[in-house]
Amino acid sequence: MTNASLNPADLRYLAAAGGAAPSLHNSQPWFFRPTIDGRGIAVYTDRTRAVPLTDPDGRAMYISVGAVVFNLRVAAVRLGRDPLLTLLPHDADPLPAAVLDLSRFAQTSHPYGPDLYPAIAGRHSSRLPFANRDVPERIVGELIAAADAEGVVLAVLEEADARRVLNLTAEAERRTAADLARQAETREWLRLEEPAADGIPREALGPQDHDARVPVRAFTGHPPTPPASTQRFEALPQVATLTTHFDRPEDWLRAGQAMERAWLLATVHGLRVSVLHQAVEWPDTRANLRDPQTGPGHVQMVLRMGYGPPGAPTPRRPVTETLQPAAPGADTTTTDGAGAGTGPPVATTRR
Repeated sequence: MTNASLNPADLRYLAAAGGAAPSLHNSQPWFFRPTIDGRGIAVYTDRTRAVPLTDPDGRAMYISVGAVVFNLRVAAVRLGRDPLLTLLPHDADPLPAAVLDLSRFAQTSHPYGPDLYPAIAGRHSSRLPFANRDVPERIVGELIAAADAEGVVLAVLEEADARRVLNLTAEAERRTAADLARQAETREWLRLEEPAADGIPREALGPQDHDARVPVRAFTGHPPTPPASTQRFEALPQVATLTTHFDRPEDWLRAGQAMERAWLLATVHGLRVSVLHQAVEWPDTRANLRDPQTGPGHVQMVLRMGYGPPGAPTPRRPVTETLQPAAPGADTTTTDGAGAGTGPPVATTRR
């Protein structure tokens, strides 16, 4: 145990690392506060930055906050702290999504295998074509183990399942194309002209697949305006799913941590990753993503991965905007307790 409080530079360091996480349309729906005792940091969902038509239950928002949490865990170790994580603490007001108690000294400098901290800045979504080259089984095994350590199942799909998931994604993309309200909501997050601190800039959009094998999201509408370029993508994308046994906010937070842990590890290995999110945005296509042969489960994310050029970076909100003072009277400290379920040590996961 250490009595050393986090100083302002530590808090800015943590908030910058957390804020580098991915989110739906780069909406960045989070903010941070130090805990009252000064030895931890709390993460809150920012519902003013929600995407309500595409993500009505907030599932994608919680997944993105889960990714934030994993970045914070990695950055905390760099500060020599051993994070004790509490998800959805029921006795805190206002209610954070997660609290990290950083009062303990880190026991090891690399608790997640290789050093993942440099990959936080190097991780980008790549919507560009990948090479027709399989990811080696050794690396696939590492990615599966990384997700499993967070209590989430990562499955890299064989050809038949990959084509089934791609077809469902294409079906969902067509449905979204016909939904004018969702199209308008997506356009609200485009930043095609002026620089901004959030949303999707022009250079991050990427091309459409010339042969229509990879259902890349058309952010600028159907037909795209301005017209999108086309390129030939890989013949059979390498597709992975992230699945949880239950489908509650704490499961979404775990899925986000698993996604980010695997994504950072993939980045260390020189892999590129993008999210095929369309099929999880419609209840029926999401239900059909699950392989009935694998038993019950809820698919939270679909990832496409492979070797290719890096994606363009997307902007990030400044720390001065995302890091807020501790809430007056709020209790966001944590107490040691038994872990709940699988995944990283937590004090509680009950609302």
